[in-house]
Amino acid sequence: MTISPSRLIERFYHEVWNQADEAVAREILHPGFRFRASLGPEKLGPAGFIEYMRLIHAALASYTCTIEEIIEQGERAAARMRFAGLHQGVLFGVAPTGRQIAWSGAAFFTTDGHQITSLWVLGDVDAVKHQLGHGHSAPTPNP
Repeated sequence: MTISPSRLIERFYHEVWNQADEAVAREILHPGFRFRASLGPEKLGPAGFIEYMRLIHAALASYTCTIEEIIEQGERAAARMRFAGLHQGVLFGVAPTGRQIAWSGAAFFTTDGHQITSLWVLGDVDAVKHQLGHGHSAPTPNP
């Protein structure tokens, strides 16, 4: 039975990322999975991805990924995303600030009809760094 890219993407974000479900990651990610994220280096295979996911969840409590839109064509798909979490661990060399941060991104998936074979995520890293106060003074809240 073929699984649509949209269904795989929904499981990837709702079950794997938002619930940190490593068993589902091993189920839906191809053994040769290639993952390139905005916040880190390329990772290979489900184990490489899970290592990265653990680091992000350690740095950002209550980390969530919200799918805003999916566009699918054949075995490829793109998703417009919103990411958010509470900065509780070192991220970009910045000690925990306790700030809630959020940013937008786009994710480009390739599937084989059963699993996700590759993913390239382009997130607004500058927005993340700005919210962390990285490289300049911390943003001041609006009154």
